[in-house]
Amino acid sequence: MPNPASIWINRSRWAILTGLLAAVLSCSPADDKLPILGERTTVTRTVNGKAVTDSVYHTIPDFTFVSQYGDTVTARTLNGKVYVADFFFTSCPTICPKMKVQLKRVYEKFKGNPDVMLLSHTIDPAHDSVPMLKEFADNLGVTGRQWLFVTGDKETIYDIGQNSYMVTAQQDASAPGGVIHSGAFILVDKNKHIRGVYDGTTEDGVDKLMKDMDRLLAEEKS
Repeated sequence: MPNPASIWINRSRWAILTGLLAAVLSCSPADDKLPILGERTTVTRTVNGKAVTDSVYHTIPDFTFVSQYGDTVTARTLNGKVYVADFFFTSCPTICPKMKVQLKRVYEKFKGNPDVMLLSHTIDPAHDSVPMLKEFADNLGVTGRQWLFVTGDKETIYDIGQNSYMVTAQQDASAPGGVIHSGAFILVDKNKHIRGVYDGTTEDGVDKLMKDMDRLLAEEKS
């Protein structure tokens, strides 16, 4: 019988690899811009009597969570920002410590950049209260509001993880800690479009993320 922990890690890796494959297939050598990931729909409208068809890209919807400071965080909090999202829980016994070491590298590189934020969602809100998240952030050496650790309704967090950020986030009694989640870091642009998915447990994956963040910031200033 397969080891439940192995199944959990493999699911997370599959989610990451799927996003990376989509990025590779969507990006042509002639276009240095990062691809926009996710499904897209077409909308036809009439302009000057002519039918015009536009692509509508997958977008992170509005949300309402609470940060480690006890204030409300919505999608509008991140308006005009390039941001990195991830999913974790403070008592995670497996990949979360690696993820937070790596995300701290991102935090240090872009600290003070007004165009960049980080958004970490707990998937164990029953345990990860506002004071717990504040203590966790303090222990990481995180100050200010550039890196927010958020909590909220459990089902809402799971739903936005799986259906909006396209990563695994759900309860699983067979997994370490009782929940499974992807080890992915998701790069989101100022229009709330997903522009990349990266392995947040490895230095190489996060090196690639930071390079792509620089590319995206340059793209959005051009």
